Amino acid sequence: MSVSRSDEYAQLAALVAATRETSGDLFGQAMVGWLRQHVSFDHCVIFGYRGASRPLLLFETFSPAESHVFVTLYQEGPYLLDPFHHAAVERKEGFWRMRELAPDRFYASEYFRTYYSQTRLAEEVGFFVPLPGKDALVLSLMRLQASGPFGTADARLLRDMAPAVIGFARVRWPALASDEQDEAEQDETIAAINEFDRAHIWESLSLTPREKHVVDLVLQGHSTESIARALRIVPGTVKVHRRNIHRKLGIKSQAGLFARFIEIIESRR
Repeated sequence: MSVSRSDEYAQLAALVAATRETSGDLFGQAMVGWLRQHVSFDHCVIFGYRGASRPLLLFETFSPAESHVFVTLYQEGPYLLDPFHHAAVERKEGFWRMRELAPDRFYASEYFRTYYSQTRLAEEVGFFVPLPGKDALVLSLMRLQASGPFGTADARLLRDMAPAVIGFARVRWPALASDEQDEAEQDETIAAINEFDRAHIWESLSLTPREKHVVDLVLQGHSTESIARALRIVPGTVKVHRRNIHRKLGIKSQAGLFARFIEIIESRR
């Protein structure tokens, strides 16, 4: 994608100016304008993550109908199973493609079939920005199926641009909620950080701590072998845990497990 030097500098100047604005929309629009000079994409969204609490929407380019899927439904609970959310909580930094972060069975998981497939994305990539404390933000770029995935050259260029994107984002948002909420709302947000803590989602059920961990990994899209590696146990033991989980929850499949997950999330609203 050819960009004149004057256009490049003009867009960078607009982006620098936008980092001093209090509106996330102005910054987001300037960032989208600069990135689109180099790589084509259909949508951009910026979420702020605070542990397992509901993500903060900082910027979006979706239509109202698209926003219902990408934002509203996502914030209701599916974000807990999103590889991008996990990477942000784990404080990864830099540019990452979904395929680099997703578990080995992610694209066959019930989460993918039930929620993620509704997005009709060919690919999602993101710039991961750890912030002070346990906060982080992710600037995601998306290409729809009609546009096809990002090419190798595009991904390489975006990776090269990551230090600049991360630097601009940190100037605009040195900390989450600092200028998005008043003081009382900030206190409520901080108190709610563990509202959907995955470690406590299953506390009302008769699962052992290890079984809860297995449930979490299954829902994310990990295979039996991947779970075994993560927990440093043999695959046969994972299978035993999965049979016990199904028996205790009265389910017979991953679809049943995902349905139970949604029930629990809805009961917490």
